[in-house]
Formats: sequence, C-alpha cells, structure tokens
Amino acid sequence: MNSWILSVITFLPLLASILVLLPWARLFGWEKAREEFVIKRGSTLLSVVPLVLAAVLWITYDKTAGGFQFEVNVPWISALGINYHIAVDGLSIPMIFLTTLLTTLGLWYSSSTIKYRVREFFFLFSLLEMGMLGVFMSLDLVLFYFFWEVGLVPMYFLIGIWGQPKDRPQYSAIKFFLYTLAGSVFMLLAILGIYFNVGTFDMIKAAAAHPFAGDVLLSSLAFFAFFIAFAIKVPCWPFHTWLPDAHTAAPTAGSVILAGVLLKLGAYGIIRIILPIFPEAFKRYALVVVALGVISIIYGAFVSMAQWDLKRLIAYSSVSHMGYVLLGIGAAAFAIGTPAWVDASAMALNGAALQMFNHGIITGGLFFLVGMIYERVHLRDLKMFGGFSSKLPYYYGLFAVTAFASLGLPGLAGFWSEFFVFRGAFAIVSLWAAVGVLGVVLTAAYILWKIVQFVFLGEFDPHKIDHWTNVETGVVSHEPSDVAMFEKVTLWPLVAIMVFFGVYPTPILSFFNKAFTDLMTKLAGG
Repeated sequence: MNSWILSVITFLPLLASILVLLPWARLFGWEKAREEFVIKRGSTLLSVVPLVLAAVLWITYDKTAGGFQFEVNVPWISALGINYHIAVDGLSIPMIFLTTLLTTLGLWYSSSTIKYRVREFFFLFSLLEMGMLGVFMSLDLVLFYFFWEVGLVPMYFLIGIWGQPKDRPQYSAIKFFLYTLAGSVFMLLAILGIYFNVGTFDMIKAAAAHPFAGDVLLSSLAFFAFFIAFAIKVPCWPFHTWLPDAHTAAPTAGSVILAGVLLKLGAYGIIRIILPIFPEAFKRYALVVVALGVISIIYGAFVSMAQWDLKRLIAYSSVSHMGYVLLGIGAAAFAIGTPAWVDASAMALNGAALQMFNHGIITGGLFFLVGMIYERVHLRDLKMFGGFSSKLPYYYGLFAVTAFASLGLPGLAGFWSEFFVFRGAFAIVSLWAAVGVLGVVLTAAYILWKIVQFVFLGEFDPHKIDHWTNVETGVVSHEPSDVAMFEKVTLWPLVAIMVFFGVYPTPILSFFNKAFTDLMTKLAGG
C-alpha cells in the first residue's frame, strides 16, 4: 500500500475532472438534464474514494513510530534534481482528511444548488482538490510549488463565474489571483535560493543542511520571502484584504473550501517549510509572527462585530481565528533552541494545528449554513433577519452548535485548539498571549450578538422577507421551509466531528503531539 495510496488519493480527483469533460450526452444520446445529473452524482461518488483512503491513512499510520510514512521518492526531472517525493506524517494526515471531507460535502451540496455551467464547475472543483492534496503530501519544494499553483486557477474561476453579480465576483477573483500570485513569486525566489545554496529541492535534506545558516541577511530574505507567500494565504493582517471580497463573492462550496482548506495551506507551509529549514531566522523574527497573530485575532474580531453582511462577518472571523494559529507557531519558534521549553512549544504547535483542522470543520459548516439561508431568501443582511428560531428550528439547532463551536464553548471542538494555543503560548510569550485572550471574549460577543440575536431571536416579521424559495421544489412562497434532507446530510458529519473532538480530542492530538515533540526536540539539539 505504501507505493500507491498517496498517488491514488492525489490524482483520482484529476481523473474525475477529466471524466467530467467527456461528452456523455453525445456518446449515449442523453438529454442535457440527464448528463448534468450524471456529472454531479458521478463527481460526488468519485470524491468519496479519496475520503475513504484518507480514513485508511488515519487508521493505518503508525503514530508510535511517527515521522514520514507511505513515502514515494522517484526522479521527476532528473536534469534539475527534482523528484516526485511525497509522504505523510502526523501533521499532514488530518489535513488530507479535512480536504477530502470538505470536497465531498462541497460537491454533494453543489449537486443540488449549481444550476448553470455544471460541467465546468465540477471539473474545476475536482482539479482544485488535486492541488490542495498535493501540497499536503509534497516533500520536494518544486513539487510543492507546482501543486500550490495548480489550486490558484480553479478557485479564480469558481469565484469569477459562479459568484453573485452584486458581489463583484470578477473583481474579487482578480484580487485573490493577484495577491496569491505575488506571494508565489517570493516563494519561487526563495526556493531557487535554497537550491543554489545547498544543491537540493528536497525539504528533508534542506532542513538538515540549514541553508544560509550564519548569514543574517540572506537567511532573513529567504525567511520573509516564504513568510509573505504563506501569510497572504493564511491570511494574517495586513495581508488579509483579499479574503472578505473573495469569500463574499464565491459560491457556497467555494467559500467552504476557501476557508476550510486553502487558508490552511499557508499555515501548513510555515510549519512544514519555514520552521525546520530556517529555525535561526524564524527564532529571530518569532515575535513579529506572534504580534501579527495577535493583531489578526483582535482586528478580525472587531471588524466582524461591525459587519451586517452575514457572509462577510464569517469571512472576517477567519482572519481572527487563523490568528490563533500564527500565535501558536510564533510562540513555538521563539522557543527554538531552549530544551526546557520543548513541551510548551510542542503544545503551542498542537493548538495551532488543531485550530487549523477545527477551523476548517467549523467555518466550513458556517459557510454552508449561510449558503442555505441565501438559497431561500437571496439575502445576507442581518437587519432583514430575526425570529428564525421559531420558523426554522432545525436550522437554528445546526447553526447554534456550529456558532458555539466557533466561539470556543467547552465540549465542542473549538475549545481545545484555543486552549492548547494559550497553554503553550503563556509559557513562552505571556504578555502577547494575555492580549490574545481578548479575542475569545470578542468572538463570543459577535457570535451571540450579531448572529444568534439578529438571526434567530426576537419576533419573526413576515413583512421583512415575503418571498421564500423552497430549495427542494423551487417553489416561491410566503412561508419559510426548514432544512432539506440534502442539507442535513451536508451538515451532519461536520457537527458530529465538532462534538466528538470537543469531548475527546485525543485521536487527533496524538498525531500532532508526536510530530511536534520530535520536531522541537530536534531543533533544541536533543
């Protein structure tokens, strides 16, 4: 299984995207409606295979041994020393599972909501999955860069074509493209710098060689070249301005993948590349990363409180929640070389990685829920809502659980990631961690005030919204319809994970803890 499972997971979505392009109607004499039905259901079914294989990875990975497993390392472009080098460890396996899960749910949900240019949508969505999975598996810098760029074009078109016209989708797509492309240029220069300095594109060999070690100027330039590329993707303040526009304009499944997975690519790159390859430079600038993380936490929360567009509110909340990831990573980097802080730094990284996973599950659920209400009323204005708890009780229950997980309520998944980040950070950068705690209070404020109160509480006023669309029949009426079965199936897995890892986070923490304890022990000289 070692020799094929990762390649199958990565490239099966590519096969799915190719199959979508075949002229099924012409080959079998089908009507267009039947062809679109086959494309939708076929893409969704094929996406289940990588999800099942990701679950197999989760179950069969040897957590006691740790390290990289299921490794494949064969020449790709021999003249340049570029290899097809892929493997997974305790950090990447949960991210791969997250990617395959959200992709399957996104395709399932889109099967009932995407009404035009169906072939193109499902082609691009499957191609995007391949790019994201490749990033989480790559151990060659050029291969990493290749998969990083593969995901850029599909998301550009998903935003630009299927976004709502009133949200300026073309503007938002171009803004997303230019920001990410600018960061990619910096990354490419840093990759070339590593190659010319140590003669390899292999991440493991580069980490052992420590390129530019002892050269403050060049190591700093390489560090910031990578960091800017990854910070744009996270995104942290002040590189975040593309995110609210892209989220607001994107179709529902696009927003789910954008928040649930694409933002994690930046944080993953910081942990996978910068931390082990440039430990000295990272330690030197760790407080800068910590400060950017704390600013993102506070800034994102305050701006969320100022929003009246529900989707834009959740987009800014992602800036705040990803700030916890940067706080944890920055605190761990500040402790590099300090054996006494190995446990605290590993704990901070545990929290950062757990926050990456939990944020994907929770915010993915929130964007699905926003999409569900938008499909009914074609509005996201909080001032137009109110009293939905009496008319949409099932929807209220799903939204309440997801929103409480987002604010970090104990017993739900969001609590543990924030707890571990602060537990590790307080031992290393106490003052910054204390300031960051304000984000927890502010998050509770905008979740309870802006979402729970304005959307669900109070009296339902039928005059505010007099046209409700039934998402199953398409019939417009004056009475709201609660959650449809396909929507329940979309949300059930996410809510189950929020509750399960909220009660018992050990199954996922055991992956992270082994990986990060080994990494920080090595960087401490142990």
